[in-house]
Amino acid sequence: MIAIVDYGAGNLQSVKKALDFIGCASEITYDKNKIAKASHVIMPGVGSFGDAMESLRKRGLEDVIKNAANGERPFLGICLGLQLLFSTSEESNGAKGLGIFGGEIVKIPSENELKVPHMGWNSVSLKQKDGIFKDIPDESYFYFVHSYYLKNADEEAVAGTTEYGVEIQCAVQKGLVAATQFHPEKSSETGLQLLRNFAEV
Repeated sequence: MIAIVDYGAGNLQSVKKALDFIGCASEITYDKNKIAKASHVIMPGVGSFGDAMESLRKRGLEDVIKNAANGERPFLGICLGLQLLFSTSEESNGAKGLGIFGGEIVKIPSENELKVPHMGWNSVSLKQKDGIFKDIPDESYFYFVHSYYLKNADEEAVAGTTEYGVEIQCAVQKGLVAATQFHPEKSSETGLQLLRNFAEV
């Protein structure tokens, strides 16, 4: 069973529908015991870094998520769910993230006349071609919606990058723990393949 973590940050039903479509059993839940016992855990999210971390803590889920992302079972963060795996974000000064990975979450610069938030399809240059990216061609397109991005992540953890005025480290993967800035559940067949890969780990 795949647990889809409900911490009040939305975007849950689209993930569940994608998993249903590919035949993977899943449940949207904020039950700590269910998350702890799940074979796989997905943490989606849209919204602000600080509000999301406050919501996680109010629901008593911070330690549960840290344990789920300790590398002992498959874990996938999506969009804001990627950003929360880092310690801080420019979006919410003073808010403390989960600190699973090392790196910086910063605002996409707007001086290049590019619209912020970044919304649309971008190709992803793969730095890793196993795990969630197994059987996915390099430079495949994925769907993005975000105003903040990851940079200066630990090099060995960076699984994919894209360009939007700056280089965006849009996927990380270390062992069984992975996260994407893009939305696989909204990225057509390529995104579904990524979710299949995750479910089969």
